[in-house]
Amino acid sequence: MTDTISIDVLLATLNATEVGSLDAIAEKMLQVRSGLSSLGRDELAGAADSAVAALRRGDVAEFRRGRAYLQSKIGHLR
Repeated sequence: MTDTISIDVLLATLNATEVGSLDAIAEKMLQVRSGLSSLGRDELAGAADSAVAALRRGDVAEFRRGRAYLQSKIGHLR
């Protein structure tokens, strides 16, 4: 899988976090975290961890900010 395809998959997975159960959304975000780690983007992987933590504590606004941040940063990796 090339980096461009990986980035597209990561963005698609982030977009899929709009709906679903909290557990399903957290799992998708953890998939994004794993993908970022495999690309060597540890800072962004940490941001994904922070977004999951915000979701688990019920801070939806912070989760959305984290997701938007990741979408922006991952989009620039192309």
